Amino acid sequence: MTTTIEPKATKPAPVDLGSLKLPPGPKARYPMQFVVELAKDRIGLFKKMSEMGDVTHLDVWKEELTLVQDPDLIKQVLVTNQKNFVKGYALERVKVLLGEGLLTNEGESHLRQRRLAQPAFHKQRIEAYAGVMGAYADRIAAEWTDGGMRDIHEDMMRLTLGVAGQTLFDEDVDGDASDVAQALDLSLRMFDLALLPGGTLLEYIPIPWVKKVHAARQKMDDLIFRMIRERRQDMTDRGDLLSMLIASQDSEDGTGMSDKQLRDEIVTIMMAAHETTAIALSWTWYLLSQNPEVEARLHAEVDSVLADGHAPTLEDYSKLTYTRKVFSESMRLYPPAWMLERRALNDCEIGGYKVKKGTMVMMSQFLMHRDPRWWENPETFDPERWNPDKVAERPKFAYFPFGAGTRICIGEQFAWMEGILLIAAISRKWKFEHDPTHQVAMDPLVTLRPKYGMRMKFSKR
Repeated sequence: MTTTIEPKATKPAPVDLGSLKLPPGPKARYPMQFVVELAKDRIGLFKKMSEMGDVTHLDVWKEELTLVQDPDLIKQVLVTNQKNFVKGYALERVKVLLGEGLLTNEGESHLRQRRLAQPAFHKQRIEAYAGVMGAYADRIAAEWTDGGMRDIHEDMMRLTLGVAGQTLFDEDVDGDASDVAQALDLSLRMFDLALLPGGTLLEYIPIPWVKKVHAARQKMDDLIFRMIRERRQDMTDRGDLLSMLIASQDSEDGTGMSDKQLRDEIVTIMMAAHETTAIALSWTWYLLSQNPEVEARLHAEVDSVLADGHAPTLEDYSKLTYTRKVFSESMRLYPPAWMLERRALNDCEIGGYKVKKGTMVMMSQFLMHRDPRWWENPETFDPERWNPDKVAERPKFAYFPFGAGTRICIGEQFAWMEGILLIAAISRKWKFEHDPTHQVAMDPLVTLRPKYGMRMKFSKR
């Protein structure tokens, strides 16, 4: 009897990092050039980098940046080798507002918080919020006047904040909406400035604008801690996310969240459910106003699914297939989270280049979603590119509006349902025409807001 000995599987030889070069990248023509460009046109700067290759490098002040623009390499950073990367500088700064929530937390603490928060985002729990979304859309639309001109971005911010308040707290926070919105808005703008050299000092300079930021945050925190105290006194499950977060216990140690942890998760979820969805909807209405054929097809689907004029419900969600394509395509062209960043914990290799410990690795959804290698006519608003056969042809990481890996947005399914149902609820009664005198521009802060809002003429259908 002959015994066949199978050869042992061998691991690939380790990469000799010393033999690798740093990635190519633009060179500064004058001191502080890239600091100025980051302040004035950061998307333009990163676009210039991406044109030099899939892995490019930039020195900004004392910071080293590497931009990665290839689906497989993005997977390497976010999934395959994710343990070598932690959240970057921008999210370190965001901790001033978000604390140690899921977006900013790291390591074992992040895994514990995710275990505690996960039950609040179970499919059945999220589906229960469908009726809230349609009802709030009707409530906001009741204020609109046929033929009137309004900033639809402002309306979408109010709408999504109302939905967030009801689903998070089972409370109407409309009266507190301006305080919460102001706190989020001012804080995000401070974080944007804090990314520049010396910007971290802003937090401690006692100038009126900074004092206003602190006062707005304090009002928001007072509201949230009051709700937490009231809910702990009455442990009834009211069907909202806060009830689930308070009741959750860690499967490993049996403990729950402290008031501070609850506050941090609530602010994180509120920013995600409110800020990013409002931005996505605002850009969606703009794109529809510029593409009447797409708008007409969307209206035809909504009229068919909601034939008797009812507000969209959970039962309608799966039927709104073209509406989903419209929302997908809007987030391709204008992803609310337009850039991900990770800091390398150790020297590593990406795409044949050396990436040194401490380097900030950047991955831009905005640039990837417009890369002509993966998207035919990438600047065109075309929901048909979301037909299943076309989706199957593209690399997975050519489209990642909610991130990827263990840190993928925990509220992704909530965001999809909210966006699709709100589009249907509003477009069954209204259509919008962009004011041609209004300037449209992107404001790439932590999120990709419309810089000057989105002024529209409102018309009843």
